[in-house]
Parts: sequence; C-alpha cells; structure tokens
Amino acid sequence: MKVLILRGSLFLAMLVLIAACGKSVPPLEPPRPVLISILGTSDESGAVSYSGEVRSRFETPLGFRISGKIAARMVDTGAQVKAGDVLARLDPADTALSAAAADAQLDLAAADVRRYRELRDKNFVSQAALDAKETGFKAARAQGDLARNQSSYTVLRADQAGVVELVAAEVGQVVAAGQTVMRVARTDTLEVAVAIPETRMPDLRLLKAAEVSLWADEKARYQGVLRELSPVADALTRTYAARVSILNPDARVLLGMTANVKFLRNTNGGTSGSRLSVPLTAIFQQEGKPALWIVGADQTVALRPVTVASYGETTAILESGAQAGERIVVAGVHKLSAGEKIKAVDQVPASAPASVTANASVTASAPVSANAPAR
Repeated sequence: MKVLILRGSLFLAMLVLIAACGKSVPPLEPPRPVLISILGTSDESGAVSYSGEVRSRFETPLGFRISGKIAARMVDTGAQVKAGDVLARLDPADTALSAAAADAQLDLAAADVRRYRELRDKNFVSQAALDAKETGFKAARAQGDLARNQSSYTVLRADQAGVVELVAAEVGQVVAAGQTVMRVARTDTLEVAVAIPETRMPDLRLLKAAEVSLWADEKARYQGVLRELSPVADALTRTYAARVSILNPDARVLLGMTANVKFLRNTNGGTSGSRLSVPLTAIFQQEGKPALWIVGADQTVALRPVTVASYGETTAILESGAQAGERIVVAGVHKLSAGEKIKAVDQVPASAPASVTANASVTASAPVSANAPAR
C-alpha cells in the first residue's frame, strides 16, 4: 500500500513538473523607440519664415515707340545684354518714306521763305505773308525732325545691362506702339518677393533682420533687409506684397529660384533672444499646463512642467522650465509614461534627403524626418 502511495506521489510530481515546463516565461518587451531632440539656444527663436521667389528690383518691359512689323530679333530668352545693345528691329520701309516726305516738305518750305524774303525786301508782299511762310518753314523742320526720330525708333535697344527674361514677340509679328516685346531684368539688384498674411502685419514692426536661404541649396544663406511693403492687401489673396533685398548675392542666386525668408525678432533692442525653441509636437498638456518629456542619462523619461512664452505655427518659445543641452521627446508624447525606459532615436536634420519617410509615431522603428513641408 505504501508503495502505491509513493508511486502515485511521484506520478503527481512528474505531472506538476511537466505542466510547469509547458508555461514559457514571456519575453521582456524591448524599449520603445522614441524620437528625441537636443535643446539648444537658437538664433531662430521667434523667427517668422515665408517662401518667395527671387526677382529683380528692376524688371523693365521693353517695346517699340511706333507700330510696325518685326523684321529681326537679335537675342533670345536668357541672353545677357549691355546698355545700348540692339535687341530687335522693325521693317523701316514706312518710316523711311515718311522721313523722305518730311524732307521734301522742308525743302519746299525753305524755298518759299527765301523767295518771300526777297519779295519783302522789294516791298512786294506784306510782313504778315512772310511771317506765315517762316512759320510754315519751322513746322516743316519740326516735322522732319519727328520723322527722323521715328526712323530711329525702328531699333529696340537695351536701356541697362541685365538678362532677357521674357520674349513676347517674334519675327513677322505686327506690334503696336508700346506693346511689350521683351523684358529685361537687372541681375545686380536681386530680391525676394514674398506675401505677408494680414494676421502677421502687426508683428512686422518687431522684425529687424532677415535671412535668405535657397530651396535648391540650403547651405546658401544671405543677409537681407525688408525694402518694400505694400500698404494695401491683394484683393484675391488678402496678403501684403513685400520685397526683401538680398545683400551681397553670389552666382548661386538665380532669377526665379524659390527662396525662404526668415525674419528674426530683436528683443531688448539687441540681437535675437536666447530663449529655447521646441516643436509643437513636443508639448504635452498635463492638467491643462504645458510640459516636456525629458530623457535622462539612463534612457528613462520624466515629465517636467515648462512655461511657454509664445506659440508659432510649428514651434513654441520656452520662457522657463528647460535648459540648453537637455534631450526631449519630440513625437508621440501622449504614449509615454513617467519612468518608462526608451530607445532614443535622434531627430533627422532638416537637410536630410527627401527620401527619408516622415513618421510622427513613437511606435515606429525608423527615425522620423524633420523635413516636413511648411504650413
């Protein structure tokens, strides 16, 4: 009997061991990948950016001063011209005939004046008759000068050095007086044309400096100054046209390029303030108050309240609560918990290739591109 009980106990123990071996220990969940950024004092704090087009301050439409048929065109779009260069010619046949007719009338008027002066010396005609002939001679001379001027108007010349950015007429086309045939732009007065929203107009008084960068070459940066601001909004877009002159542009700046104008605020009458700028996606609302997830040295996150000085379109300016050099979470802040261990993923710089896929979720396994389109 004791043997049976012992065997039964051993059998139950084996069953318990087999059941225990069947329950595998669940694996530890890997740390969550989190997109982070390092806080730093940015000269772009409070910056306001606008996209625009590189234009020339002087874009002159050129046309003939008389009507006629275009007989020759000497330049094409993109040609570099100097002041005085011939751009196009009209058929000179009609103006040549007009000049010949004016010269004939002038010769006749001159002959009449000579004859009437001789007759007046002999007292055969009155002084009034001589005055009429002399007046007719002056009118014929003026008409001759006008005809010769119109003959010279058949040649279209460049008034200033620049580049031909538009050709609006071709050989054989009949054009009217003053009709635009070409447009020449100076290349030494480059500026960026931007549109300022009406909501930003009050802030424009605080904008003391501007930085111009090219979309085609982000390394190309130039100082700029607000030269012109329209006092009237466009009827369709409800924006105010502005021109920002580019100081000391180089050969990389070409007409028609897309440029970004960044206006920097001055605080306390000096250079840009030293407040920190963070993406709006990094702001976490804790009981209605802003806070940031701070990443510690042990790769754990902690929530810290901050004070926001102002909100922009894509960034927020911090007044207090964080220090330069600290690492913060910039995406998926609503999915974290205090003390959670994370896997830090550095934010892709703004100059990263466009092929990098943007992903704002912290559950993603790939870095998130910061090269998002501007709103």
